[in-house]
Amino acid sequence: MLPTNQYDVVIVGGGIHGVGVAQAAIAAGHSVLLLEQTALADGTSGRSSKLIHGGLRYLESAQFSLVRECLRERELLLKLAPDLVKLRRFYLPVYRHTTRRPWLVRAGLGLYALLGGIQESSRFRTISSRLWQTLDGLETSGLQTVFQYWDAQTDDAALTQAVMQSAIELGAVLAVPARFHSANLTNDGSEVRYECDGKENSCQARVLVNAAGPWVNHVLANIAPRQSPLAIDLVQGTHIVLEGKVTNGIYYLEAPRDKRAIFVMPWRDRVLVGTTETMFAKAPEQAEPLPEEIAYLLETVASYFPVYRDTTPDTIVSAFAGLRVLPAADNSTFKRARETVLHTDRTESPRVLSIYGGKLTAYRATARKVMQRLNTSLPSVTPVADTTQLPLRPA
Repeated sequence: MLPTNQYDVVIVGGGIHGVGVAQAAIAAGHSVLLLEQTALADGTSGRSSKLIHGGLRYLESAQFSLVRECLRERELLLKLAPDLVKLRRFYLPVYRHTTRRPWLVRAGLGLYALLGGIQESSRFRTISSRLWQTLDGLETSGLQTVFQYWDAQTDDAALTQAVMQSAIELGAVLAVPARFHSANLTNDGSEVRYECDGKENSCQARVLVNAAGPWVNHVLANIAPRQSPLAIDLVQGTHIVLEGKVTNGIYYLEAPRDKRAIFVMPWRDRVLVGTTETMFAKAPEQAEPLPEEIAYLLETVASYFPVYRDTTPDTIVSAFAGLRVLPAADNSTFKRARETVLHTDRTESPRVLSIYGGKLTAYRATARKVMQRLNTSLPSVTPVADTTQLPLRPA
C-alpha cells in the first residue's frame, strides 16, 4: 500500500508493541501507518533479556493473570515463529544461602505449570546430583537441589522485524526514519504531522496510537489539546555479554547482593547476563550501562560460575541497556505491577491511545486489547487475517 494522507490507525513507535498493533489493525481490515524515528526495535525492544516466558518471578507478587497470559502467548509464538522462538531448558539452583527454599521453589514451579496448562512445555523436574557436574561449571559447593523447567528464548529485534513484515505484507505502511512532530485532535480523529526523509508530511488519523515506550509522555506532550500523562518511573535494565559458552540451557539465579533474579544464558556463541533494575532520570536516548551495574552483574555470575571470577569490566565483550516503563511508586520495582496500561484521551471513541509498559512475550495480546479499546473509534470493516494464525518468519 502506498502512503496516503488518511489512515484509520497511525502508530508512533516501532518497538514490539507498535508493530504488534500495526499487525492487529491491518489484520482487522484497517489502514495503518507506523512512524519510527530510527529503526525497528532500536530501543527497549532490541535490548531485552531475549526471553519469551511467563515470568516465574511475578508469582511472588501474585500477578497470576499476567503469568497465565504470557504463558498462553508463549505457546502461540512457539507455533507461529518456530525459527525465532525456541523452547529452552531453564535451571534453577537452590543453595544453602538461597532465600527461596526448595519447597517454595517447587510450589512456585507447580503453580507455573498449572497456569501454563498441563502440557510438555509446562513440566518441571529435579536434576539428580550425579548430573550437577554437567551444568556448565555451575558452583556445587553448598548446592542443595537443582530444578529444571521450560521457557523460551528469542532474538527480540528479529521478532519485532518479523511482526512488522507480516503487517507490511497485509498492506501496512512503515515510515522510517520518520519523526513524529505533533498532532491536533479533532472531533473524530487527529491531524498528525511528521518528518520523513527530511520532508514535512501530514496525514489524518482516526486513531493515534502512542507506542513510544520510554518516550510515551514526550509524544503526549506534543498533542493538542494537551493530554494528561500518567506518572511513570523509567527503570534501566543492563545486560553484559561475556566470552565463553553455556550449552545446557539458561540459568535462573538469585543475586547474592539483593536476591533479585538474574539470568545467565547462551547468546550468539557467547554468554548473556542480565538484568539490573536501576532508576533512570535522564532522557531515554541517554540510557547506557553504568559501571556499578556491570560490577553487579559480574559479581553475580562469578558467584555461580567460578570460570568468571577473574573477569573484569575491561574484558567483557559488550554491554547494553534498555528502559522499562513502570507506574510511579515509592516501593521496590520488583513489587510493582507489570500489567500493561492503556491510557486514552476520552472514554467514548478515543482519538489517542497510549501504551504504558508491556511485556515482549505478550505483545500480541496487548495489541488485541488495544483494538478492542478502539473499536468504537474505527469504521466497521471486514477482517483480512487472524493474528493467531499468521506465521512469523525471519527477515
